[in-house]
Amino acid sequence: MKRISLLILVVIISFSCKKEYTPRNIDSVKITEYKQDSISIRAIQVISENELLYAGSKGALGLTQDGGKSWDIKRLKYNDSIIPNFRSIAMNKEGVFALSVANPALLFKVNLEKDTLVYKEEHEKVFYDCMKFFDDGLHGIAVGDPTEDCPSIILTSNGGITWKKLPCEKLPKFEEGEAFFAASNTNITIINKTVWIASGGSKARILKSVDYGNTWKIYNTPIVQGDGPQGIYSIDFYDENNGIAIGGNYSKEDDNCANKAITKDGGKTWTVVADNQNPNYKSCVQYVPNTNGKEIFAVGKTGISFSNDGGISWKEVSKDKYYAIQFVDENTAWLSGHEKIGKLMLK
Repeated sequence: MKRISLLILVVIISFSCKKEYTPRNIDSVKITEYKQDSISIRAIQVISENELLYAGSKGALGLTQDGGKSWDIKRLKYNDSIIPNFRSIAMNKEGVFALSVANPALLFKVNLEKDTLVYKEEHEKVFYDCMKFFDDGLHGIAVGDPTEDCPSIILTSNGGITWKKLPCEKLPKFEEGEAFFAASNTNITIINKTVWIASGGSKARILKSVDYGNTWKIYNTPIVQGDGPQGIYSIDFYDENNGIAIGGNYSKEDDNCANKAITKDGGKTWTVVADNQNPNYKSCVQYVPNTNGKEIFAVGKTGISFSNDGGISWKEVSKDKYYAIQFVDENTAWLSGHEKIGKLMLK
């Protein structure tokens, strides 16, 4: 009995001594830039502090293994005539996957031995925007604009060997003019078996699945919407309840009205935050790892902004223009932009 009481006392003490995370005050950041001539890069896959993959325009796939000092770049073609424009990249143990926008949609599996076309879709409206793998590496998802009256969603359950498109009867209906943005490969976010997808245009909504994308629910948001360039460009979740969505109006980049919102119930309801203040239009938002959901970075053609209170308030920390950001850890991140890759070090 004494032993049990002692154990309970130790547990209570350990919890009482656990310190709350103290967010950092970051006023500016320094980014090391690596030029990538004639390539627009909207999709990156972080491997480590020294290793990064990217997929870009003109069929370009880039890799560094020495922290950006040198780059291996290969250019993919289809039938020796079609040069894909890549805006999505994902990786699992089977290889690297790169997905093109526009017609035809081309999804390649790339590894050391050969490059294999694993999915192709031809339609005048086809346009895929984002792709991710779940934590198990077997299940994957890519999302694209509607070719009918529902979103285009393709799934794999065998590590990317084969992909199948979900029929509209299994998906929520989309409003006329509702679609997605291929801005940063971050309008999909995943935790365990749960996936969230953010839309824009005539509606700015959240699609959610808790079973690897097989069944779906859809939720409204108060993010600015109703016009083609308006809506959610990027979404991220810190855990299964707490998430943030950001975007705005690409054609009115200085407008920051109702362009960011947070959720505390897994995406069912959303609250606009920091209205009419920085940041304005942004194409990517990401939580900083290991900061208890407090620290967040948002990037876009309008610069880089930082929040240390879970997205309630923000400050501009750089005027550098980037499309996407992805963290290695709480001190290191890679960024991608027009003809450049950046590396941000907070320590």
